[in-house]
Amino acid sequence: MTRPVTVCGRGGIRGQIREWWERARALGAANPLFVDIGIALLVQGAMTMPFVVPRAAGAPPATWGAYGLSTLTVVPLVWRRRAPVAVLFAVLATNALYRFTLDGPGQPLPYTGLVVVYTIAALSSARKRLATGAVLLVAVPVGVWLNTRSARELTFSLFVFAAAYVFGRLTDARQRANRVEAERAAARERARIAREMHDILSHAVSLMIVQAEAGPVAVRAAPERAEAAFDAISATGRDAMAQLRRMLGVLREGDDEGSDAAPREPQPGLADLPELVERVRASGLEVVYGTAGVVRPLPGAVAATVFRVVQEALTNAVRHADARTVSVQLAYGGSDLSVRVTDDGRGPKPGSGGGGHGLVGIRERAVAHGGAR
Repeated sequence: MTRPVTVCGRGGIRGQIREWWERARALGAANPLFVDIGIALLVQGAMTMPFVVPRAAGAPPATWGAYGLSTLTVVPLVWRRRAPVAVLFAVLATNALYRFTLDGPGQPLPYTGLVVVYTIAALSSARKRLATGAVLLVAVPVGVWLNTRSARELTFSLFVFAAAYVFGRLTDARQRANRVEAERAAARERARIAREMHDILSHAVSLMIVQAEAGPVAVRAAPERAEAAFDAISATGRDAMAQLRRMLGVLREGDDEGSDAAPREPQPGLADLPELVERVRASGLEVVYGTAGVVRPLPGAVAATVFRVVQEALTNAVRHADARTVSVQLAYGGSDLSVRVTDDGRGPKPGSGGGGHGLVGIRERAVAHGGAR
């Protein structure tokens, strides 16, 4: 009997580990208390070592009372994010109680103090950090004097606490940088969505307005033209709805799951320009479309940008130019593409408005791909 065998390569193992790590990070970000409890348990495990390893003759006894009191010094770490300064004083107090009452096995490192100092450096204000530094400048020498009274221990203690503080400040700086980058990414995404919404809606609404304004005249003069105008309004509206549905569907969370997931259709490109030209022609504007040079395929993002630039230029011609003819020419160079849209317009129509973001959007799209307007 042959059994199926699943082979997991290095990439699969790494991918699984990465997935587990991302899930753990997401759980920690959503539930910081779980992270604090885990850190407390880790510190407790480190502080348990001196109680379980063989002890030298004459060393302080490892009693259950001493172990329980050492555990009491760890418990405040669970609240380290909510009240780090209070946790620092609680740790100092429990450590002093441990030193003056039971004096059990010592620790190679002041684990609890280091965790709290790191937390204060990473999360607290400058005033609280300054107060913490002042407290440590007193507490550390006092602790060394009560223990070995050696310059070596004092130097080592000051070094490890300074290192914990530096690591905390580095963590704060990294988190601030990540937040700034996330805000910039969100701003770029908002600008991109705004450009897409502007291009889709502005173009569709402009054509619909032109057709609607021409409708009453066509009804009296040429009823067959009125029917064509209403058909053009309907087709333009359906096209705009389809593009908006496609764009909003991509933005939906979890749109890959479920049977009603929005289809991820490709962005419009150069192949869609003739259809765009025909829609504009249906509004009564004569559009001449042509190419020069060797036509070649473009990357999807560049092709979509060219489509949106032409779409916005035609929209401006319909809304503001009072033109009769528009020329759209694409000139293919050796490594570039030039888009030229000209019209015979006489300026903005009365009441057509102005001061929109269309030209700004064209410039931003061109610059994003190394071009210029």
